[in-house]
Amino acid sequence: MTSTLTLTSVTLTHGDGEETVTALDAVDLRLGAGEFVAVVGPSGSGKSSLLAVAGGLTVPTSGGVQVGDTDLVAATPRQRDAVRRQRIGFVFQSSNLVPALTAVDQVRLPLTFASGMDRRNPLELLAEVGMEHKARRRPHELSGGERQRVGVARALVNRPALLLVDEPTGALDRQRSQEIVGLLAREAREHDVATLMVTHDHEVLHHCDRVYEMVDGRLTRA
Repeated sequence: MTSTLTLTSVTLTHGDGEETVTALDAVDLRLGAGEFVAVVGPSGSGKSSLLAVAGGLTVPTSGGVQVGDTDLVAATPRQRDAVRRQRIGFVFQSSNLVPALTAVDQVRLPLTFASGMDRRNPLELLAEVGMEHKARRRPHELSGGERQRVGVARALVNRPALLLVDEPTGALDRQRSQEIVGLLAREAREHDVATLMVTHDHEVLHHCDRVYEMVDGRLTRA
């Protein structure tokens, strides 16, 4: 299987001298198209750092990060920005919706920053995540689960090769958590989106192809 995301001996440290903190410690990970992979672990274990490095938001201290055929470590900041716009989608715990925009305009928003790219129809995508009937609603008119569904649709509108998901169920009840993670898993497999999710919620892990555990910056198969 061709890898969409490859991390090779990735180490990330902060500070210097006696104050050095190792956020990631020689992490290796390969993720292929259509795979849905979870990383669990306690707060402060390095999960958020892992997503930041995988998404090109942070350059590691050492090691390699490759998304498709792009080396994110060797890339310039402008090149990393282009990869994020064109090949990577992000789903956040809080959904990060713009208060003034309707659901359909939230989904359209990434298209303004990546013109000319292959894309999905925003209204059709809202229908796919079960939100077509609330396309004209604004965030304050939606439940937490509905806002998260809109966030998923927004992350997928540019047909990303890689989807990075940060604690998507933190603000949801058990039923909504299962629905959102099930939706993410289905989207990954039906549209060949390599998906990496960090979560504290062990009850949703049955949706995943593989599960890893992160402790003190080290990643191991759970």
